[in-house]
Amino acid sequence: MQGLIHYSLHLVFPVLVAWFFYRKEWKFVYLLFLATMLVDLDHLLATPVFQANRCSIGFHPLHTWPAIAVYVVALAFKRPYNILALGLVFHMATDFIDCTLSYRQCAQCLNDSPLRPAMEWLFN
Repeated sequence: MQGLIHYSLHLVFPVLVAWFFYRKEWKFVYLLFLATMLVDLDHLLATPVFQANRCSIGFHPLHTWPAIAVYVVALAFKRPYNILALGLVFHMATDFIDCTLSYRQCAQCLNDSPLRPAMEWLFN
């Protein structure tokens, strides 16, 4: 179920946003949203590249809090940069949701996560 939620938020939710908010150019906007998936190339820098229950937020370079702050600031830029920024913010929110779902299944995984302080602040 977690995988379905994760990939639906990455692939289906952006097409809905593009359709409802950018109707005249929804296909172009959706392609921009899909292009923000390239941010996941930073996963290739990790060792190991894949680790079950590892949270992307706070771990991979383009998923750090400073990077996320840049994406939020870029929302104020002109088109198409603000659309790319919106896609990146959606992407980070989706990954954050995925992290919370993972930590519900693996509480020990949270102990070793750089996301732990943020999770404790939000949920305590």
